Amino acid sequence: MEIPHIGRRRAVQAAFAVAAVLALLLWWLLPARGPSYPQGTVTFSTGVRNGVYDTYGKLLRRDLDTDLPGVKVDLLPSQGSVDNVRWVATGKADFAIAAADAVADYHEAGKSRLRACARLYDDYMQLVVPADSPINSVADLRGKRVGIGQKYSGVNLITGRLLRAAGLDEAKDLTARTTGINESPTLLREGKLDAFFWSGGLPTQAVTDLSKTMHVKLVQLGDLVGKLHTLYPNFYRQAVMPADAYPDIAGGKSVKTLAVANLLVTTDRADAGLVERVTRTVIDSRDRIGARVHAAQLVDLRTAVFTDPLELHEGALRYYRSVKP
Repeated sequence: MEIPHIGRRRAVQAAFAVAAVLALLLWWLLPARGPSYPQGTVTFSTGVRNGVYDTYGKLLRRDLDTDLPGVKVDLLPSQGSVDNVRWVATGKADFAIAAADAVADYHEAGKSRLRACARLYDDYMQLVVPADSPINSVADLRGKRVGIGQKYSGVNLITGRLLRAAGLDEAKDLTARTTGINESPTLLREGKLDAFFWSGGLPTQAVTDLSKTMHVKLVQLGDLVGKLHTLYPNFYRQAVMPADAYPDIAGGKSVKTLAVANLLVTTDRADAGLVERVTRTVIDSRDRIGARVHAAQLVDLRTAVFTDPLELHEGALRYYRSVKP
């Protein structure tokens, strides 16, 4: 029996509708904008609460959740760079942010499976004291109670080097407290510390918040940069904290200090497709994350490939080649 014309038309329309639904389903299930990747859980090691790594990681996770269907991103708090490098190298975390000096310490000890996805932004070393403090240099910390960063943090690593460059013995010449940015501002405000060190992007919210509750100043560290270059070449650059980084602190004056690059780190074990797509998300999310974490505004495609002391992961290299003009 011949099928009526209207029946054939409805059958064709139904077939098109089914095809459209299947296409939409495939679009939703299959990875978009890039290579395939293994699905499952990915662990991202960040840092201490209220630190820049912590905030950056939380914001980046939102974009990774969107860009990587089927992947669950777990954030792993840490004491900072030294923890992060060690955890990635030993498989406790898949990705982490870490300062280049901490990466170099681990990498040069023979742990050569570390690889980089991108250079992100620079951390600025900050020495915070009460505004009326007589401390005007690292050498003035002799006999003082000083927050030197948590044991496995990048802050602690750089602080130890600054103290040695200033001729101070951490164990003998001051009372060192291994406190991080989640504790040090409160201890300074309560008079339980005379000073604390912090290394982070500008501005760091915890330092900004402290400046709104007490009068503090930033101590210059520029006089030690030359000595640091002699002792620890390649990783520290002379830098200036602009007055507008902390308007309630600087009083219209910039402060000389030092800076160190942060890298997004993984290992050569990481899947190339996954690394390529994570790297793409890091670059593409700069403006959105930068609206909340000002340091992230400095993430730049042109400088992201300069990841000394690590070579780029194969997946990251694929991404940069794909967007090369």
